Amino acid sequence: MKLGIHIGYWGLGLSREDQLALVREAERVGFDSVWSAEAYGSDAATVLAWVAAQTERIRIGSAIFQIPGRSPAMCAMTAATLDHLSDGRMILGIGASGPQVAEGWHGQRFGRQLQRTREYIEIVRKALARERLVYDGEIYKLPLPDGPGKPLKLMIGTVQERIPIYLAALGPKNTQLAGEIADGWIPTLFSPEHVAESRRLLEEGAQRAGRSLEGFDIAPMVNVAIDEDIDRARDVMRPYLALYIGGMGSRERNFYNQLVQSYGFEEAAREVQDLYLSGKKEEAAAALPRELIDTVTLCGPRDRVRERLAVYKEAGVGTLMVTPMSFDPQERLRMVRELAELAAQI
Repeated sequence: MKLGIHIGYWGLGLSREDQLALVREAERVGFDSVWSAEAYGSDAATVLAWVAAQTERIRIGSAIFQIPGRSPAMCAMTAATLDHLSDGRMILGIGASGPQVAEGWHGQRFGRQLQRTREYIEIVRKALARERLVYDGEIYKLPLPDGPGKPLKLMIGTVQERIPIYLAALGPKNTQLAGEIADGWIPTLFSPEHVAESRRLLEEGAQRAGRSLEGFDIAPMVNVAIDEDIDRARDVMRPYLALYIGGMGSRERNFYNQLVQSYGFEEAAREVQDLYLSGKKEEAAAALPRELIDTVTLCGPRDRVRERLAVYKEAGVGTLMVTPMSFDPQERLRMVRELAELAAQI
């Protein structure tokens, strides 16, 4: 199981020097990859270019590029450029984002996401293969049939023969789609204890495409707090989990809330959402059961974290994409070093 460091959104409590020190330390102790995210603040591509220029070996990944924020062709252009700047270290992670961001920030309708994602990845692959873009889909048509557009192909190639494409996906149909068309799957609020159902869905998708999951990378995003006081470590996780389970989406459409309910925390998920959407954010965080926090995060003393790392490995995780949960730069560096040590022991 490889380790990836997820530096998340830019500028949330850490300086650029702090961020760079974290990435360089991760590279030094043997982390395989570094990942950057975007929502409606910093963009992921610029951060990855900056990181690539100041590292040598660690692979760079987008987790994720937002589908509504880029045309498929622009996504391919960005990925190819980053592959050149990093000398072949690019991993292209993409995802649909959510309806509030897609429609409120990007002005793009959120409907028909399965078909949109399928077509999007097909076009990105064609572009990265330097094929002329001729595509007649239900969502995308290239060139547009009623204008002066002409079939074009990417002016530059890629350093890698094939840039891997990972799909961030929640829900059964989207997970099946990842198994069908992607090289890896990026889940969040991932529970290794429930991986059997996810793997079944991935395999169903792979079978639709007539392929196996050999070489397919399960790469969950997991928050980490290594602390001898397990309750203090759990408390660090509460605001983040309350935001996603309680407030990331509407009452009728919160994918994270639905996911947690599928793990058997139906009552807790509803209570957290009710409190959060009522403006009681601290109460929502406090209402999170310890068992739920333990299920979807890595927290507690070193021995306990080592045991949980083994559980992730046994679940078939190929890349564990970790975020050290501390605004103290030195604490983040400590956790990166300790994670590398603990992972080497399993």
